Amino acid sequence: MTASFRVGIDLGTTHTVLAFAPVAGGAIEVFPVPQTIAAGEVAPRPLLPSLRFHAAEGALAAADLPLPWPSDEPAVLGAFARELGQQTPGRLVASAKSWLSHPAVDRTAAILPWGAPEDVPKVSPLEASASYLRHLRQAWDQAHPDAPLARQQMVLTVPASFDDGARQLTLQAAALAGLPAVHLIEEPQAAFYDWVHGHQADLAQQLAGTRRLLVVDVGGGTTDLTLIEVALDSQGQPQLARTGVGDHLVLGGDNMDLALARWIEPRLSGGTPGSRLSAIQLAQLTQRCRSAKERLLAPGGPAETTVTLQGSGSRLIGGARSATLTRADVDRLLVEGFFPQVAADALPQRARGALVEFGLPYAADAAITRHIAAFLQRQGGALPDTVLLNGGVFHAAALRERLLQTLRGWRAPDAPPLRLLDAPRLDAAVARGAVAYAMARAGSAPRIRSGAARTYYLVLDDGQGICLLPHGTPEGDTVRLDARRFSLRLGRPVRFNLATSAVDLRHQPGELVDLQGEFQRLPPIATVLQPQAGAAGQVQVLLDTQVTEVGTLEMHCVAADMPRQRWKLEFQLRGEAAAQQADAPVAAHPRLPEALAAIARVYGDKKQGVDAKEVRQLRATLERLLGERATWDAVLLRALFGALLQGARRRRRSLQHERSWFNLVGFTLRPGFGDPLDAWRMEQMWELFGPGIAHSHDSQQWSEWWTLWRRIAGGLDAAQQQMVYEVIAYYLQPAGSTDIDQPEGPPMLALDELLRMAASFERIDTAQKTQFGGWLLQRLQHAPSAEIWWALGRLGARQPLYASLHHVLPPETAQAWLECIALQHPDWARQEAAAFAVAQIARATGDRARDLPEPLRLRTAEQLEAAHAAPSWAAMVRAVTVLDEADQRRVFGEALPPGLVLLPQ
Repeated sequence: MTASFRVGIDLGTTHTVLAFAPVAGGAIEVFPVPQTIAAGEVAPRPLLPSLRFHAAEGALAAADLPLPWPSDEPAVLGAFARELGQQTPGRLVASAKSWLSHPAVDRTAAILPWGAPEDVPKVSPLEASASYLRHLRQAWDQAHPDAPLARQQMVLTVPASFDDGARQLTLQAAALAGLPAVHLIEEPQAAFYDWVHGHQADLAQQLAGTRRLLVVDVGGGTTDLTLIEVALDSQGQPQLARTGVGDHLVLGGDNMDLALARWIEPRLSGGTPGSRLSAIQLAQLTQRCRSAKERLLAPGGPAETTVTLQGSGSRLIGGARSATLTRADVDRLLVEGFFPQVAADALPQRARGALVEFGLPYAADAAITRHIAAFLQRQGGALPDTVLLNGGVFHAAALRERLLQTLRGWRAPDAPPLRLLDAPRLDAAVARGAVAYAMARAGSAPRIRSGAARTYYLVLDDGQGICLLPHGTPEGDTVRLDARRFSLRLGRPVRFNLATSAVDLRHQPGELVDLQGEFQRLPPIATVLQPQAGAAGQVQVLLDTQVTEVGTLEMHCVAADMPRQRWKLEFQLRGEAAAQQADAPVAAHPRLPEALAAIARVYGDKKQGVDAKEVRQLRATLERLLGERATWDAVLLRALFGALLQGARRRRRSLQHERSWFNLVGFTLRPGFGDPLDAWRMEQMWELFGPGIAHSHDSQQWSEWWTLWRRIAGGLDAAQQQMVYEVIAYYLQPAGSTDIDQPEGPPMLALDELLRMAASFERIDTAQKTQFGGWLLQRLQHAPSAEIWWALGRLGARQPLYASLHHVLPPETAQAWLECIALQHPDWARQEAAAFAVAQIARATGDRARDLPEPLRLRTAEQLEAAHAAPSWAAMVRAVTVLDEADQRRVFGEALPPGLVLLPQ
């Protein structure tokens, strides 16, 4: 069936808007969505009983909830959900789109509402996003039964700064909602498309004098910045090209609502020291502050309003607390906090700010003006002469005028005045612009060119590079290097290195270039390309390269003799990775060949002439050749691992062969992630877990075996960690316990290392972590040791080293553990291992869903200080801090490879 409409959907954090226009021609309209009132929020269906309770107060009644179409959607959506979330805390899923781009959580796991009690049903960020897309599809299909939404020309909008993972999840959410064929466009670009569409009849006149246009899109969840260059063609018509995209900033209206909530919080508690709302109560207050903000900032709004936080349960009405919020308060907090007047050379403050809540990685600096200044500096420093503002935040005249005042202050006194483009549809412009983009794709409207702003090169081993994609190549155009062939290994790891230059050096595709000077190195992409039918081993390939419409560099390796065989690689060109400065390529250690030869001599095919002493001293030999092993960097470690992996089958030659192999392979692969090929390496290692230990009678052998898996635990997925835990659970319980039956097979030895390994499994079920922690507390009561304290601290830590944040134990469990420790070990603060364990369990994260009550944390910090524990330990309990190298080493159990830093989640 041929599409009848072009449809644009703005996947907003606080508003979801669907716009459309007939393919045959006609105006762009906004589709009225029943019951969602265009809000992209979800609340689970169990709220229904509470509706009946509130009906007498004029709130929503259960009869309001049935949809006008058959639906098995287990959630209340949109404005209803928002209102219900204000009435019944702990059941509202908000900011689903921000969660979809959160790198520190498993976005496919059922983790929302964040911080909700265990009895509240939960959904994943992916499913939450799919649910309101599904709602839109059903609403549209009911209104247009002859033109189902899935068959229309559809464009979804995403923040310009969304990385490739978040974009792919957006497409996956659309597919789950029954919308399999969609295009993506960036929100700021869509907003400008809407403006262009409204002025296409006199576009040249409207853009006369405009050469550099800045789009500032401040939505509910993100701030997006985009630069568009305007040039005139030979006929005097403007040609539009997007030339710059800002970093991903979780900074928008949600942060403003949270700032108001945190300001009003002590006024609700009467200023009682240490009295803080729970995560659920703060979420409810934030929703109330959003409504208050919208009332106060509306044209003709009141001078003040009352914000009321309801009680819960039997204290619903009697437990309500109220405070007054004035227009002056809002202006001061939001204008000065988010749009301070700063200089054009200002930079964001790197200190972690107060706006860290609900598990989301909010921008450390809330000052949007500083982020704009930094963005323009990265784009060469030239200031825009025209600006387009978009997003519901700019409904507030005070915020809009402060931003314009700051931008105008950056211009030279004799420069023409900054021009503000009219934007009458702040809430609908993005969805409307997505429709205009669909028109432009069909050739019926002006199009913004989004060519490659850089030249890209494939880096060769000798420091030279081959030009893959010249500067200015239009997005979507494929460049094939016909004159160059490459040999590709199939079924084995391959690595591709990329360099880029912002300077147009006019290199041509396939040209060999000396990579000296203004070049930046991008992170490598490494993968295993699987053989296809008719191809195996080595294959000769050509390279096809293009910049996609969503901003990624896409490369295909095409078999030279069988063009239908293609292998796809994608380099992500945006975000933090793309901004890394060019470092000199890591040079191989000059004695690496000798080290590899030493490994091959011990674990190679030929074993003649290798005595037990040489096997036993292999580690010492490697250190003699390469230096102390604590100095081996990640590149060197992975090279050594590759040699050890090749000798995996020969590790069982003797007890000493196996012991040395366990020791070295775990050390060279730690922490199991961090290099692009580590996922493949972990696949190879996992195949070795089943066979286990050949020389199982020796306790030291077991110790090395457990240490190996502790070191690389971060590379095991949840299912693998769960499997290992279930295999070893019997040995984790204290003597005399009958919770777990003894498994078959030889007994497992080296209990201390076994406990440490199990505690490193951050992805196991919460219930099993809780049970394991209880066992450790029992062990501490009878035979305390540094190893048990370390395991307990790692298990109850508020901040995981590598796992998704939803794997952290509930604060109630951690608090119960601390109470048990205080009772059984009153002098814990004077024992170094115990003190660090407690500091980990009580550590502040800024996320109230994970943090312990503030009075308990402050009391714990005071005890650490009184016992003269390390100052950093009390500091991490009092406030959000980043672990120093020594504490990070203590948490991991040993030093990480030089140059590898575990980023804070």
